[in-house]
Amino acid sequence: MKGRINTYTGVDFYVFEPKIEDIKKEDIAHALSLICRANGHFKHFYSIAQHCINCYKEGKMRKLSNKVLLALLLHDASEAYISDITRPVKERLLEYLKIENEIQEMIYNKFGIYDLTGEEKAQIKEIDDLMLWYEFKNLHTYSLSGTPPKKYAELDFSFKDMKEVEQEYLNILNGILADFK
Repeated sequence: MKGRINTYTGVDFYVFEPKIEDIKKEDIAHALSLICRANGHFKHFYSIAQHCINCYKEGKMRKLSNKVLLALLLHDASEAYISDITRPVKERLLEYLKIENEIQEMIYNKFGIYDLTGEEKAQIKEIDDLMLWYEFKNLHTYSLSGTPPKKYAELDFSFKDMKEVEQEYLNILNGILADFK
């Protein structure tokens, strides 16, 4: 079968025919902690996992629901299986977007958030866009244009050890999942 990758935990994950039981939180945390945002064009290594943690923290300060907080932490989890592609390129890759959406929806289902409303999806997008603005302000040689979006959390853009970020991601994920039960 084509489209197989072998994950950190040893799962044979079929990208074009994913199975929900093959999605592992340890694979997500590990892979996202090792993938750099902005295609590596920041001042120092800053992972997708750290981005997702910052999104989660912003949502927590806004007192969003546990469901949205979980979605914020997992909103880029499909990239653990298919990597990250910058927004301008991704917009032109329709087949990639279809694959990404299928895997992302399966991940949400795996963790019990299969019914995000339009309003909840808008909250996630708003925080993801806010984070991008502040990431460029803090980690790039120039800022994105426009007025800084209002933020509520103290965001951490410092260089962090990948293992530390992986563990923090897992700790937050396990804590949210425990609250769901």
